[in-house]
Amino acid sequence: MEHLEIEVKFFLADIDHIRNRIIELGAVSMGPVFETNIRFDDADNRLIQKKSLLRLRQDTKSTLTFKSEPPFKDDQFKILRELEVEVSDFTTMKNILESLGFREEQAYEKWRETLILNRTHLCLDTMPYGNFLEIEGQKEDIKKLASQIGLKWNKRILLNYLAIFDFIKQKSNLPFYDVTFSNFINIRFDLAKYLDLIEVNRH
Repeated sequence: MEHLEIEVKFFLADIDHIRNRIIELGAVSMGPVFETNIRFDDADNRLIQKKSLLRLRQDTKSTLTFKSEPPFKDDQFKILRELEVEVSDFTTMKNILESLGFREEQAYEKWRETLILNRTHLCLDTMPYGNFLEIEGQKEDIKKLASQIGLKWNKRILLNYLAIFDFIKQKSNLPFYDVTFSNFINIRFDLAKYLDLIEVNRH
């Protein structure tokens, strides 16, 4: 059975307004959590070259995730094969990965509030560089909810957060590689000015 992650993102200029709208639709909040993520790769960066992701995450639990491209293309949604397992100890899992020849390539942080509506997860994400809504579920549910929330489908984003950061890093000539709140303390970057470059912008 294919474990597929199907999602889209939207940049949010007003996260509180969108949150209120999602609650009005009947979604239930799981509460905000702070995430620390580490992306691993081997010495030859073979994972990122294959557009794969090996990630260790710490929030209220520790999870190890492997993402890779599906065997088909889809320009409407961001779709990846996703294999994920909960691990009992974040530090020990990190040590195991390093002992196997993987190395820490990039750290990234975010605050996430997950709201659940039927079989769909709506994640309000505060990244160091802006606020986003990530809608994950079945295709028909994602598109319907985006419309009900009041979001324009052609404004969806199919990039992951690290790819968005790479864009910001290039535009602002940032000297760091980790997407942490401390790194962004003195950074002034208005992503809204560049949305037409990262949004799908197709009707």
